[in-house]
Amino acid sequence: MSDLTDIGRPGNGSGRGPVVPTEHWRMLDDGRVQCEMCPRYCRLNEGARGLCFVRARQGDAIVLTTYGRSSGFCIDPIEKKPLNHFLPGTPVLSFGTAGCNLACNFCQNHDISKSREMDRLQAEAQPEAIAETALRLGCRSIAFTYNDPVIFHEYARDISIACRAVGVRTVAVTAGYLTERARPDFFRHIDAANVDLKAFSERFYRDVTKSRLQPVLDTLVYLVRETAVWVEITNLLIPGENDGEAEVDAMTSWVVENLGPDVPMHFSAFHPDYRMLDTPRTPFETLAQARRIARRNGVRHAYTGNVHDIGRQSSYCHHCGARAIGRDWYELSDWALTADGCCAACGTRMAGVFEPRPGDWGRKRRPVDPAVFRGLEGNRN
Repeated sequence: MSDLTDIGRPGNGSGRGPVVPTEHWRMLDDGRVQCEMCPRYCRLNEGARGLCFVRARQGDAIVLTTYGRSSGFCIDPIEKKPLNHFLPGTPVLSFGTAGCNLACNFCQNHDISKSREMDRLQAEAQPEAIAETALRLGCRSIAFTYNDPVIFHEYARDISIACRAVGVRTVAVTAGYLTERARPDFFRHIDAANVDLKAFSERFYRDVTKSRLQPVLDTLVYLVRETAVWVEITNLLIPGENDGEAEVDAMTSWVVENLGPDVPMHFSAFHPDYRMLDTPRTPFETLAQARRIARRNGVRHAYTGNVHDIGRQSSYCHHCGARAIGRDWYELSDWALTADGCCAACGTRMAGVFEPRPGDWGRKRRPVDPAVFRGLEGNRN
């Protein structure tokens, strides 16, 4: 027997929340329905769920079972996503749902992304209420994060549309693991993306994440060449797995050749988690070496992450070398860009999305009470 609820209108106040129809699927000759949101192409019988756990078959269709529900909301610095060249210093309203379409052994949000308990999703909020709340709280953007927004595409899409209507931007923190068919629809209303390029070998993707590398590379090329989405890349360096100099060299060379020199790269430190508790933390020198390799290969903006490193987390003009944006963890320490985003020392434009003045949110983290969304829903009705 299926454990799914009846298909309903988003925001009907049911408490558990309705499932909603999706578009990216097709019926197979053998009677199964194939989900085509991500390259797993899960083939489902009646009542079955995909590996992500939140996209499921109901009748002769694939539905999303978590529309309007979240694991919680929090205001973060945009630099935490990490995005260093997108509205620096500003607050971003962050949230996720449950489930994931990858199976990373090192997942650092496994309590959310690996959740099979829908009751974890306590915060209910409809797209318009989220957009209005972000605006009222002074957030310049909303981030779909903690788990991959690809799996809750319909919810993320509707939030993005609502945000654009009130001047709030949207950010996707994603592994980039989606199909060619789904990419245009997913990114159509997204303003910025941090894509997690987990490694540069099919072996790592197959054995450690249970996925494939090529679709991620295809997503990056699509974003940079065919959209206006601002893109930054994160690479979590795991000792003994993906931190070899040859692999970093190949990856950063590929980035410059295929994406250009202006796509920022963040090399982040691993800490033991989930199924890799016996793997040591990433040495600081590994991060510094990865950054050196990236810069040698032509990456203009390379950063270290998950460590205290003001020098390597700050932004520099690629032309004259002047420090344009200083960073101490997630807090801006200095600012030397003109109102139109150029280096104050030499006038060279810095790649990114900048406002005339930086934000001053700093490193604060502020949870948001779900009651604020219910209040807005009540006022609207």
